[in-house]
Amino acid sequence: MLNEIVKICEHKKIFKRNKKGIETKILGVLLYHRGLSYRDTSKILGVIEPSSYEAVHYWYKQFKELFIVSCKDRRAIALDETKVKLESKQVFLWTAVDVDSHEVLGVYISTTRTGLDTYSFMRKVLRFCSNKPLIKGDGATWYPWAIQRLGLEFEHETFGERNAVEQWYSPFKHRVKRFWKRFPYHSTSDSILGWCFSYIVLSKIWRCLF
Repeated sequence: MLNEIVKICEHKKIFKRNKKGIETKILGVLLYHRGLSYRDTSKILGVIEPSSYEAVHYWYKQFKELFIVSCKDRRAIALDETKVKLESKQVFLWTAVDVDSHEVLGVYISTTRTGLDTYSFMRKVLRFCSNKPLIKGDGATWYPWAIQRLGLEFEHETFGERNAVEQWYSPFKHRVKRFWKRFPYHSTSDSILGWCFSYIVLSKIWRCLF
């Protein structure tokens, strides 16, 4: 599997050519993904090749280029959001998950939770649907109007198939707790989304490895 990851990275050319081996980069990215800080990862990699924490940060971000979602029929989608911090400001991270494949179809950042936020996010998600799937969510008041406006059916569900998105959030929340759910200084909404796309890609890779 590691050889396949190397081939994909080489084919997509997600890393700039330099003196660091691609295997070292992938190892560093996987170590960071599993919970180490950028600095601790760079120290461990130093046993193999000297690598700065800035380099590890850059390598991790590049994996967002491998986030690809195909457009197809989808029976149902689970929708939810959670709070994270952009520096000292609270923002909301939205996620949509295919309840059958457990594939993450998209993530979205907003400063509010309203029907307009729901509408904006779900319009992006529907680009990956060739039909009109059932949308499953909790009792949030900002869902029904937007879902109806998009011509979709909404189903309020606390457990059941909506757990697909909860199951995605569980390891995600565990990972971001390592930095107190607070993305670092000079972060932007785009950089948080980029981090999340990399996280999604690497979570899928990790499941394939183990």
